Amino acid sequence: MPGTVLMLAAAPVGRGRLVDAAAVLPVLAAVDPAVLAGTDTANVVELADPVEPQAVLTRLRAASAAPGPLTVYVTGQLQLDRRQRLPHLALARTTPATVRYTAFPWHWFREELRLRAPGTTTLFLDLHADADTWELLRTTPLDTGRTTAVYGRIAPPPGRRGTPAAPTYMKALATILRSGHRPPLGQLHELALTRTEETAGHLVLAAAPPSTPNDPHAAITDAVRAGRHSHADALAAQWEQAAVRDHGPGSEEALHWAEVRADLAMFAGDPARSCRTWLAIAAARLAAGQPADAPAVEAAVDRAHHQWSEVTAPAAALELGTALVGLRAQVPGRRAGALEHVRRRLRRLEAQPTRSTVSGV
Repeated sequence: MPGTVLMLAAAPVGRGRLVDAAAVLPVLAAVDPAVLAGTDTANVVELADPVEPQAVLTRLRAASAAPGPLTVYVTGQLQLDRRQRLPHLALARTTPATVRYTAFPWHWFREELRLRAPGTTTLFLDLHADADTWELLRTTPLDTGRTTAVYGRIAPPPGRRGTPAAPTYMKALATILRSGHRPPLGQLHELALTRTEETAGHLVLAAAPPSTPNDPHAAITDAVRAGRHSHADALAAQWEQAAVRDHGPGSEEALHWAEVRADLAMFAGDPARSCRTWLAIAAARLAAGQPADAPAVEAAVDRAHHQWSEVTAPAAALELGTALVGLRAQVPGRRAGALEHVRRRLRRLEAQPTRSTVSGV
């Protein structure tokens, strides 16, 4: 099965740049795609100094949906959303005052990769942190999810501002891979570290996902890959019912399995059912007292919005859009104009005669 490689290099333009992230891309691009992925063949996607967080999310989402092994190479700098205390990957237009709107929230990596089977996803990271993020990382590790292998380093903020630092870890990694041989991941990481300058005081990342042969997510993923979407949903429904029974309907355990079922509906080509499920998840989180700008709440509404945009049956789109516009008023999210987008489409739908009935929901 072909592999997928996503190469992402991002840093602010101007004085806020801590690392010359894009400098590593020519070195990575010189490596054979199959070696980058560790597979016989591979598809490669490259993002150099992207501007829009949503554009990065779209590429990451597409890469995470690929059935084969996924390897993500991320070079850049971390900055903190000071209001929510959440780390973000800074993009080209990011400044300390605009992190929330112009940078890529780190938890989006976790959200997009969470349904991938254990052992199929690897992140290589060469990151530099600003002072606020570095302080946070002392007590809160960077979360990349339960199934993802992570290797790399995070460098502390520079003692004094000068020229941007070089991504020496990622360059060392690429240089090793240019030989045409990809050692086992742990060995590759150690070799790259030995060639990386000035790693004293850095956070070294080296974590393979735990071996979970009986992980229900793996069985669900296998069913999706085989096209057995009803079976995958039935498995997830069983786990959701068990979580509701053991922990309650508003528990994180139950909501997790509801989120899995929302994603499974998307994979099955049923955006209406997916949208409806995400709307219910967002409403449940708000009812439990979670704030409107909580990452899980925003993610649920954003995903509902995305799936609603894929609904073509007018009656279903009108019904779901009416529910969505109420939630969007409470949870505007990070993307400017999201609420107005829903309102405009609703106006068009209301102006049309709706002969279709809601189906597939």
